[in-house]
Amino acid sequence: MTAGFRELAERPYADVLIIGGGINGLATFRDLALQGVDVALVERSDFVSGASAASSHMIHGGIRYLENGEFRLVHEAVTERNALLRTAPHFVRPLQTTIPIFSTFSGVLTAPLRFLRHGAGRPRERGAALIKIGLVIYDSFSRGGGLLGKGTVPRHTFHGRTRSLQQLPELNPAVKYTATYWDASLHDPERLALDVMRDGRAAGGARARAANYTAAVGVRDGHVILRDAGSGAETSFAASVVINASGPWTDLTNAALGDPTRYMAGTKGSHIVLDHPELLAATGGRELFFENEDGRIVLIYPLKGRVLVGTTDLEHDMGDPIVCTDEEVDYFIDLIAQVLPEIAVDRSRIVYRFSGVRPLPGHGDLAPGFVSRDYRVEAERLTGGDATVLSLVGGKWTTFRASAEHVTDRALALLAQPRRRSTKGLPIGGGRGFPTTERARQQWIAAHAGPLPTARAAALLDRYGTVAADVIRAIAADPADAPLEHAPGYSSGEMRYLAEAEAVVHLDDLLLRRTSLAFTGAATRDAALEVAVAVAPVLGWDDARVQREVERGLARVHAADPTWTAASVR
Repeated sequence: MTAGFRELAERPYADVLIIGGGINGLATFRDLALQGVDVALVERSDFVSGASAASSHMIHGGIRYLENGEFRLVHEAVTERNALLRTAPHFVRPLQTTIPIFSTFSGVLTAPLRFLRHGAGRPRERGAALIKIGLVIYDSFSRGGGLLGKGTVPRHTFHGRTRSLQQLPELNPAVKYTATYWDASLHDPERLALDVMRDGRAAGGARARAANYTAAVGVRDGHVILRDAGSGAETSFAASVVINASGPWTDLTNAALGDPTRYMAGTKGSHIVLDHPELLAATGGRELFFENEDGRIVLIYPLKGRVLVGTTDLEHDMGDPIVCTDEEVDYFIDLIAQVLPEIAVDRSRIVYRFSGVRPLPGHGDLAPGFVSRDYRVEAERLTGGDATVLSLVGGKWTTFRASAEHVTDRALALLAQPRRRSTKGLPIGGGRGFPTTERARQQWIAAHAGPLPTARAAALLDRYGTVAADVIRAIAADPADAPLEHAPGYSSGEMRYLAEAEAVVHLDDLLLRRTSLAFTGAATRDAALEVAVAVAPVLGWDDARVQREVERGLARVHAADPTWTAASVR
């Protein structure tokens, strides 16, 4: 039985119960806790292990939403992007983005700006003229989107073939123009979400509880039945408001609560991560963002010393496995060749695949790429009781604070409670006091490194933001701390701290979501075993459990790869 489930079972009631531990559920948890609401959150698997873990690692204003005429969403998104650059600077950083353009008025690879048709009709390529118009509009939103009414990223630039190839020599020489604008990268989505949860717990104390590996499985006498995934133990939980924030599983959650709905029709997006120094160098440190002739959006994005390539946008049945198919991999490799034709890429360079389902609303016959990324809240009565169920339909990483504010206000109205404070401009986790200049950085390291080498303290600051101060103290107090041979840059004491402080239940929680080992391709069998042995004492694992966790962890790391077998991992 997890500690989180035990805490809920000991006091099986709250003002608000949130079902779903992705970024939208966790952001709503934080907002409600800040208002003094007694709030509980449950997640059937690990926190941030569903749709929120399958993002393209960007915080973006949504330039392509202009094609659907979604100007409200673009304005909100750039506002939230600009705010996150200030409230979460440890994980959200400016990202230079370049669109290769192969014609003036139409072309093979063009930017996703079909806003003039408001999403109607067959996808058609767009050339430099419409891209220019779109970026001018986008800049106008960006410049006015900051909390202080000022933009936080530069305006776009346009270059012809000669200048474009000077800046990016490996580009297809058929390029006619490049357009470059700025959005933001999200270096560690899972860690940012954990920071959001940490802030909620700190704000609410005993009145803000969160349990992973705890599922909402039914309703009895107007109460929600919660089940611990490990032990199978159940408890009947009472709440005045139930918030369904389970993303693409929203309809399945409502069905479990006795009220089947048909709100969702998510689409699958897959990505691959490549260890390819030549391709990494060819990006020039910037994201390449473009549109294939079939209308799909494609990105080539340098991150953590690797290259992220994505994404697809395919209809998906939630009853089917969520995997990155070989057909999708072929698609990505072919597109790299179209944009950077002199760089050879094959499957041997892939170190990680991941795939997820976007929490999109039902959209009938509308093509997936045209479906709105906006969000709304639907209200129903909980079967057999007086509680109201609020279902969040839609939502995306960039606008998580705004959507959480919207849901929180609906819940506060139902509880007849006022909003005490806004989350606008509120620093998140390790972004609080994060040094943004080299001088401030060196001062922070000198003040907090303690007995650790300054290089180690600097690495931890980069990894956790100012939360690194807690990590450093834990490592310094661990007499058995030692560098991990097969997980370079990490140590055994660091892993034990994460296991104890961040509700780790299984090894894959560490490999996939508390660290970057899986993303960078470092989650080998040797590394998995070394990490499992390191945390075994604090999690109470015997030798047999360690072995089971290693096998489970490797299977979860490679879950999106249909070709993977246990024998194929070193």
